[in-house]
Amino acid sequence: MIFEKTTRLLANPLASPEDLEDLDGWTLHRLRHSARTHDAEDGTSTPRLLARSRHASVRSLERYARPGVDAVARHVAERDPAARRRT
Repeated sequence: MIFEKTTRLLANPLASPEDLEDLDGWTLHRLRHSARTHDAEDGTSTPRLLARSRHASVRSLERYARPGVDAVARHVAERDPAARRRT
């Protein structure tokens, strides 16, 4: 509760301090989601993501590890054989 309250302005950068009581801040659970997403974006394998999140199934992990479009594009570009031949 303390963490959520103290992060309200950080989570809502366009809001004014007067609206503080009506805002939602970050939660520790949201940080858990973010950590797994960053791990996935950095190329952590599915078995390691499962182990770190302590999930038994990939289906439940899907809610946590959601790589962004830029991370997926970077991943594809790094593994493109044609791009590797050009360097």
